[in-house]
Amino acid sequence: MNELTDPSRRDFLKTTAIVSGGLVIAFIVPGAGRFALAQPAPPPKLPPPNAFLRIGSDDTVTVLLSHSEMGQGIWTALPMLIAEELDADWSRIKVEHAPAAPVYAHTVFQMQMTGGSSSTWSEFDRYRQAGAMARALLVQAAAKRFRVKPAAVRTKNGEVIAGGKRARYGELAEAAGKLPPPKSVKLKDPKDWKIIGKATKRLDTPEKISGRAQFGMDVHFPGLLTAVVERAPVFGATVKSFDAAAAKAVPGVRAVVQVPSGVAVVADHFWAAKLGRDALKVDWDLGPNAGLDSTALHERFRQLAGTPGMVADQAGDAAGALAKAAKTIEAEYAVPYLAHAPMEPLNCTVRITPERCEIWTGTQFQTMDQGVAAAITGLKPEQITVHTTFLGGGFGRRATPTSDAVSEALHVAKAANAPVKTVWTREDDVRGGYYRSAFVHRVRAGAGADGLPLAWHHTVVGQSILVGTPFEAMLVKNGIDDTSVEGVHDSPYLKGVPDRRIELHSPKTGIPVLWWRSVGHSHTAFVMESMIDELALAAGKDPVNYRRVLLKDHPRSLGVLNLAAQKAGWGGALPAGRARGVAVHESFGSFVAQVAEVSVENGRIRVHRVVCAIDCGVAVNPEAVAAQMESGIAFGLSAALRSALHFKDGRVQESNFHDYEVLRMDEMPRVETHIVPSTAKMGGVGEVGVPPIAPAVANAVAVLTGQRLRELPLTLRT
Repeated sequence: MNELTDPSRRDFLKTTAIVSGGLVIAFIVPGAGRFALAQPAPPPKLPPPNAFLRIGSDDTVTVLLSHSEMGQGIWTALPMLIAEELDADWSRIKVEHAPAAPVYAHTVFQMQMTGGSSSTWSEFDRYRQAGAMARALLVQAAAKRFRVKPAAVRTKNGEVIAGGKRARYGELAEAAGKLPPPKSVKLKDPKDWKIIGKATKRLDTPEKISGRAQFGMDVHFPGLLTAVVERAPVFGATVKSFDAAAAKAVPGVRAVVQVPSGVAVVADHFWAAKLGRDALKVDWDLGPNAGLDSTALHERFRQLAGTPGMVADQAGDAAGALAKAAKTIEAEYAVPYLAHAPMEPLNCTVRITPERCEIWTGTQFQTMDQGVAAAITGLKPEQITVHTTFLGGGFGRRATPTSDAVSEALHVAKAANAPVKTVWTREDDVRGGYYRSAFVHRVRAGAGADGLPLAWHHTVVGQSILVGTPFEAMLVKNGIDDTSVEGVHDSPYLKGVPDRRIELHSPKTGIPVLWWRSVGHSHTAFVMESMIDELALAAGKDPVNYRRVLLKDHPRSLGVLNLAAQKAGWGGALPAGRARGVAVHESFGSFVAQVAEVSVENGRIRVHRVVCAIDCGVAVNPEAVAAQMESGIAFGLSAALRSALHFKDGRVQESNFHDYEVLRMDEMPRVETHIVPSTAKMGGVGEVGVPPIAPAVANAVAVLTGQRLRELPLTLRT
């Protein structure tokens, strides 16, 4: 049994209350929070600490999520943690997004947010503790009612039982809510788990397939107007003047107002607002970024890659060892700028009154949004209510340090003096949003007579996503943005290389960049796993066996490699015209290996099958883990085979899925996911399926065609 002692029982007592005839459990986790971030506004004081559950008199157990559900499955996984310790009737579980307040802060980042593949592992203790605390109070209440000792009481499926006496949780909730909480609670031994680790159907699926689930786009109430914004065609451009006459003549247009991001057309509905924007005439001062050009940027990055950069990691004498290596491979890899392109475009609804501001949006950054709202409206943070809706995809785009979409919507509603839903079209976001930076890697690897790497010089060039954000103090050290080099400087392949040097350039370009699903691993895994394959080929070694040697001291990486290779039938026969490629990568505390089976059809790369093995520690909901591997592979294949952004004359050239291509349904390979049984420290799941797929495919293509493709998206040379 695991025992957790409440370090702040006095605070707990202050915040335990009876709500609607039921029991509310607030809870705090020992040692929560290691980093303090600068926040845009003082924190509000309500609601109760961190997160809580409610047990109603009707036996419902309502779990409030301190994180946002955006498809990753925490609407189910986090309630599973509470239900396990509570011995709840799973059919009576309900879920709500928690309101925005610092008491719902992430246990590490100390702000309410969803990202970094961290929701489940960061809540693993405190959500179980909440369930255990509620169960303990229900047991006490039942013991009093039954006139027995608590030790004589047991719980099962939403009931408290003592001999022949039974009481439902709902019957006991009010009495339990009046009791002082115990000083400590005991958590179940993993061998006794009945819910955790069992494949469980998602609780949000019925709502989504029936249309009952509310996304930001679904928000509507009487008097709500809709706005679209004419934003700068070039990053950093500003409005010189505008003519709104034609826009105002469009039926349904109510107002045309200037806001910091551009000019907003406010109307009765979206179509009127869009037609009004189409008729709007804006004269722009294009500013210093009007000459941005993809080709020139790529060449600039390439030139930087050939010069000394800031040192991210070094050991021994890389240059000297490379000069003495039996064989040297030098290669340059490149990846383009990428958009997040979530299926639901950005949107935010705002209603401002003299005493209150309400925001409805699918957000990953509640704390930032609330602080920005306080600053713009002049209200106190506790007067700002953020209603988190379901997110139709996020991938990092709904987690901007500037809260750009929310900030803009606040300015629009304030200027219009009316409740307004500000809507971005997909074209708006693709052309005027935030992006994954392009990167260029230049690598020189030296091998000994045995073919194994003994020297490594690696230069990374790409924009920093952290400089200028509240995360800079925590994650940028000596000028090194850790997210730019993660997956390289900490690669298990390099731990055994005695002479190595990792360098970084972080040029500024005027293009706004942001974390993108799997962050730095989205490009570093492609480079590292491709280079390892190049070394294996040069040594005449089988790629899996070569990796086994390099990973012999890294059991979790080796474990997923062996599992994926076995399940894929590595070394076995394949249909004519197909080849396999492999990649294994650690990110966000989890270990993933993938084997891709590839062919070439009509000059284009086709992926038929992907075998994926993951070790994420405890898999709370294996069904959700498998779904996230499929999701990550689809997302990663889009970047590997289709997606790229280009700039010309300062403007993004792509606009929607017809030219910013993503994987189509008929291109999706068969995916088989195998989860390593593990009691190791839990890692993330939402992003870790992305990094290995591009190199696995590239490695298969090299076997199949003899072409080593070092640039994404992968394009065969004719």
